[in-house]
Amino acid sequence: MKNYFCIIDTETTQDSLVADFAAVIVDRKGNVMSQCAVLVNGVFTDMEKHPLFYTSGDDSALWAKAGLPARYDRYNRMVENGSRMVCSVAAINRWIDKAIATYDPIVTAYNFAFDREKCANTGIDLTGFRTSFCLWQAAYSQYAHTKNYRKMVLALHAFNAPTSKGNMTFKTNAETMARFVTGNLDLEDEPHTALEDVIFYELPILVKLFKSKSVKKVLENAQPYNWRDCQVKDWFHP
Repeated sequence: MKNYFCIIDTETTQDSLVADFAAVIVDRKGNVMSQCAVLVNGVFTDMEKHPLFYTSGDDSALWAKAGLPARYDRYNRMVENGSRMVCSVAAINRWIDKAIATYDPIVTAYNFAFDREKCANTGIDLTGFRTSFCLWQAAYSQYAHTKNYRKMVLALHAFNAPTSKGNMTFKTNAETMARFVTGNLDLEDEPHTALEDVIFYELPILVKLFKSKSVKKVLENAQPYNWRDCQVKDWFHP
């Protein structure tokens, strides 16, 4: 039986709802069968009640509150040029139901637990998928502790900032993992718009994972991320 996958990504609001939703149906070679990329009506369209997620701090940072107008402008341009449409939750669920009926895909996301929770908060129903897995866990388990991955981490200085307790880990996020699997160390940071994050970052990771391993083997080997196993002091030495 041919396997299909539904890769999901979300961009969320300050109150943990989905404002930007994307789902892409692909086969294990990365061929796109169908896709949905929409802004959620009643969430994205009510920026006063449901502002996009932001943090305090540096005004130049992507997630800074001061950057909200630019992020909304970018989305509004997408609506104007037709690369996005505003869509109801009910319409999203109808698309998902049709995709399940047509392809019976395995659903995944990079940090699936996060996206699943935010979808549930919004009323986007992912419960109809028979099988799911976390793309982050699968990629982390397959690559994060290999010698070649550590060499790339050094080349990119892909280290997280030390915590207040002095713990410092190396990165295993989608951007870093995508650079590893593609061999493109100059790959730009994710734009953090749902469809583009799927197509240019998460999809290459999925294709690489299943290039030489069965679905069963990848899913069996996937283990949760553990920051204690990614301590710089344990894996890198002067």
